[in-house]
Amino acid sequence: MMQATTDRRSTDVNLSDVGDVALAKLIAAGDRAAFEHLMRRYNRRLYRLARATLRDDAEAEDALQDAYVAAFRAIAQFRGEASLATWLSRLVLNECFARQRRGARRHNIAPMVSTSVMTDFERDTMDAAKSPSPDQALMRTELRALLERKLDALPEAFRVVFVLRCVEELSVEETAQCLGIPEATVRSRHFRARSILRELLAQEIDLAERDVFSFGGEHCNRIVAEVLARLDNG
Repeated sequence: MMQATTDRRSTDVNLSDVGDVALAKLIAAGDRAAFEHLMRRYNRRLYRLARATLRDDAEAEDALQDAYVAAFRAIAQFRGEASLATWLSRLVLNECFARQRRGARRHNIAPMVSTSVMTDFERDTMDAAKSPSPDQALMRTELRALLERKLDALPEAFRVVFVLRCVEELSVEETAQCLGIPEATVRSRHFRARSILRELLAQEIDLAERDVFSFGGEHCNRIVAEVLARLDNG
């Protein structure tokens, strides 16, 4: 009987048109379809937030799942003072920070954090060709790996802001609400994150420039051999 009631509530409304408070009320009433809709609506943003705070992909997934369970149990307390996205983001961050503290106690070291994201630059590159060749696909994979490594090097406070502002394209106000920090702090951290990232990428480009049109080894030997052969043949 409970399942039938839940199914009826889910099909009576278009969940995409339901506001935050109404969606929370449906979930609090036991509507599993509404909760699934909520998770699918915010999964990408919240996963990236978790991944920007934790170093491990699987750990980020586990943290997100635990945060969703906590959200389901506490959703009746949601009153709409902040957006549902902000409320969920804070739950995810709380879970991530708790995991960091537990990990730091276990290993007696400061928690390390990281992120796995696709930047605006990478998205633009991928949009340039909808059907990439194998070489282009490989290049993009390598580019993504490079960007992720450089993002890993950002301090946590800067990295999380960068993910929310540049990857998820949240406004300064939304980012400040998610993290519970002043808007001025968001702006300064965002600026600093972009500056550090540009510097790290520039260093990588400087190293790569030395290998552009590299010429040596078998390539060199082949040219020499072919020229000598042509001379020998008159």
